[in-house]
Order: sequence, then structure tokens, then C-alpha cells
Amino acid sequence: MTTLEIEATVTERGQTTVPAPIRKALKIGKRDAIVFRLGSDGQVTVARKIAAEPDPVIGQFLAFLAADMIANPQTLRPVAANWVEGLSALVEGVELDLDAPLRDDVS
Repeated sequence: MTTLEIEATVTERGQTTVPAPIRKALKIGKRDAIVFRLGSDGQVTVARKIAAEPDPVIGQFLAFLAADMIANPQTLRPVAANWVEGLSALVEGVELDLDAPLRDDVS
């Protein structure tokens, strides 16, 4: 079996580009997901993620909710203002910088 080895650089944010020959071989396009697998020997493999089938239980539950909302609209209630205020309080003062490098302790 022939091994294709291509070097890539990891950015400060822990990102890298999947080289074009690898993307072509794995049939990876824009926004496709990939999976990294780390073996016990330290070997890392990259594979194209195969889309999972939708969960039938969640689909059935959402269909049940939709049918119930149509059949019983009188039971629907707006979200309480104090609930929204509580959620807002949880994230108050939280700042997010999408350009900041990832911390080493974040996986």
C-alpha cells in the first residue's frame, strides 16, 4: 500500500488546512465534517465523517409536539420575562473573542 505524506502547519488557534490531495482522496468538500482518530500507538488518522441518520425518536417527539400545539393552541404560553432575565444574568459580563488563540486546557 502506498503512503501519501503531506506536511501541514498548525496555526496559533490549533487549526490546519487539509491538503488538497487528501481532500480529493476523501471526497471532502466545503463544510464537510472530518473525524480525527488517535490510536493507542500515537498514530492519528483522518476520515470523512459519514452523516448519521436522523434519530427517529427525536423526529417522532418533535412531530408529537407540533401536532399537540396545533390541536391545543390554548395551552401555549409565552416565555416568562423573569426567565429571560435569568438567562441574561447567566451570561452577563461574558466576553467572547473569536480571534483569540485557544487555551491549552480546552479540547
